[in-house]
Amino acid sequence: MSKAQRQHRITELLEHEIISTAAQLVARLKAEGVQATQATVTRDLQDLGTIKIRDLHGSRRIVIPATPSMAAAPLDHLRRMMGEWVGSVDNSGNLVVIRTPPGCAHVVASALDRSALEGVLGSLAGDDTILVIASEQRGGAALVTEFRALAGLEERPVVRQKGRRK
Repeated sequence: MSKAQRQHRITELLEHEIISTAAQLVARLKAEGVQATQATVTRDLQDLGTIKIRDLHGSRRIVIPATPSMAAAPLDHLRRMMGEWVGSVDNSGNLVVIRTPPGCAHVVASALDRSALEGVLGSLAGDDTILVIASEQRGGAALVTEFRALAGLEERPVVRQKGRRK
């Protein structure tokens, strides 16, 4: 089972069952035949932006917040997601295009949206491409520099060809 599949199953379990610790979640996953260590599940819970609450019945449980403001992800989370999944970052004006492997764009876009970075008006994710709209004040070029640094991508030199006469 891939990381994305495991995290999807964790999300489903948290939505339908009362689970209050990572150890309980590991046991629940094991009962379904999913092998994961407690450290892995703890990282998954962090990646998903989970929080612990007391529900209406007084039970402690792990939940995924419904509102993005409650689920603000730390910059380290965004850095991990971008470092793992981002292949390239380019811009045209205030539009920034982030490329990922197929099926991974939504993971990075979710982390980006939850990080609440200044100057990001919003993002739209496809299968392997994310379109990020930068504010006028911030601009796409500034976001590209920040995104490349977060992803651990080296700055690519600009290669320009001189016009040729025939």
